[in-house]
Amino acid sequence: MFLVEYYKSVSAYLPRFLSSAVVVIELTVAIVILSLVIGFFAALGKSLKSKVLHGPFGFYIWFIRGTPALIQIFIVYFGFSQLGINFPPFVAGVMALAINSGAYIAEIFRSGFMAIPKGQGESAISLGMTRFLAFKRILFPQLLRIILPPITNQSIFILKTTSLLSAITIVELTYTAKVVVSSSYRPFDFFLICAFFYLVLTTLLTRLAKYLENRLAIAYK
Repeated sequence: MFLVEYYKSVSAYLPRFLSSAVVVIELTVAIVILSLVIGFFAALGKSLKSKVLHGPFGFYIWFIRGTPALIQIFIVYFGFSQLGINFPPFVAGVMALAINSGAYIAEIFRSGFMAIPKGQGESAISLGMTRFLAFKRILFPQLLRIILPPITNQSIFILKTTSLLSAITIVELTYTAKVVVSSSYRPFDFFLICAFFYLVLTTLLTRLAKYLENRLAIAYK
């Protein structure tokens, strides 16, 4: 009887958590894609010998990795507003966390570049391949297999870090849990449900990454 009553009292809030979980997925996908682009170019810029590029990209990675993600979110959302540049919460959240994650992904890319012997690209070019073709057929498959596991870990971290965006009123899982708790006065129940949703999402993401790793292993045997 107790379990039935408990389920009834909790189930009324589940649609709100489900819609918030969709927001978390949308945020994660947008942030991962944008941070991969930022990270790739930051890694490329830092790897080049040009001081013009190395300095700014090196400073970006140093600054972002050395400051809290929440402060970076506040700078993008509140700080730029002071300068007359107003971003909607969703856009500001995606930008801030993509810039944050891009610095970490840049180091993942850079480690991947360094793990591939330079002679492989040079040999492919000497055999008549263009640089683009050598990268596409020789270097990229190796790079992908090297960076996929750490990129997966970073993606899971991004998913969990979206909880910080409740601070700028994005209605994701953590924000929804706080609102429900404030009206129901049941923090244990609803924060536990919130944690369960995050656990399901991170597990699904891990399974997807494992599937991609297996596919890569078959494709590039």
